[in-house]
Amino acid sequence: MAIEKKTTKKTATKAVVKKAAVAKPAAPKAAAKKVPAKVAAKKTVVAPERFYAMVSEAAYFSAQNDGNRKGAAEYWVEAEAAVRAKFNVA
Repeated sequence: MAIEKKTTKKTATKAVVKKAAVAKPAAPKAAAKKVPAKVAAKKTVVAPERFYAMVSEAAYFSAQNDGNRKGAAEYWVEAEAAVRAKFNVA
């Protein structure tokens, strides 16, 4: 005797659904101007007092993590550059 293989409707339906999902054409994207990442992201403006506090805190933690191997001024300059890269001072 030969064994006949029967296909159920569930199996056939799933195959059709998967093919339909894959065959969808991509929606056309709107033409946008390419803007460099640095220009696209606007920096937050902070008050001078807050900027000073942020630099102070960043320099302190940088020195602590580094074991105070450099001078305080070096940590301060590095922290100030890092904070200026993220924020504008009012």
